[in-house]
Amino acid sequence: MSDSAEDVRAYTVRLELVDRPGELLRALQPIAGQGGNLLSIFHERGNLTPRGDIPVEVDLEATPGQFDNIVDALRDAGINVIQAGAEQYSDELTIVLVGHLVDTDLSDTLSQIQRSTGASVRDFSLSAPEGEQEESSARLRLATQKGQARDVIGEVRAIADEKELRVVEPLLGGEAV
Repeated sequence: MSDSAEDVRAYTVRLELVDRPGELLRALQPIAGQGGNLLSIFHERGNLTPRGDIPVEVDLEATPGQFDNIVDALRDAGINVIQAGAEQYSDELTIVLVGHLVDTDLSDTLSQIQRSTGASVRDFSLSAPEGEQEESSARLRLATQKGQARDVIGEVRAIADEKELRVVEPLLGGEAV
């Protein structure tokens, strides 16, 4: 039985890439070659894995058959696939962090949020109008599993407290969290 267009689902692939020019492109070629549709790429060049590689999270759309072929093609190309599976994200929330984001390592903050919450950072923007030595703000758009927004916000609060950052939270369900 072949996959149909209705079978297209969102998937996440977590990779570890060697820090060399062209490695990200090399990792994306099997996805394109197997018909995957890129949704987002989170590439943390400033944050290394325990093996000294760069963590990369790729969100994509594909049919189940295409996805299996993508994972096989990545492994055949020598790409280190850490995790591959169906994406369970169905909710999004936007949070603003305020404080000394640069001094407290924004890349580490984003990594901690993803690791501890299971949420995916879809995008973020940083505003530092007074320069990196002063307070800045970052808007984070997080994709979360359905019904997990309150837990995610709680984890973000804990990370922010640890780094002495303030959190501007969204309203959920018509009331403050």
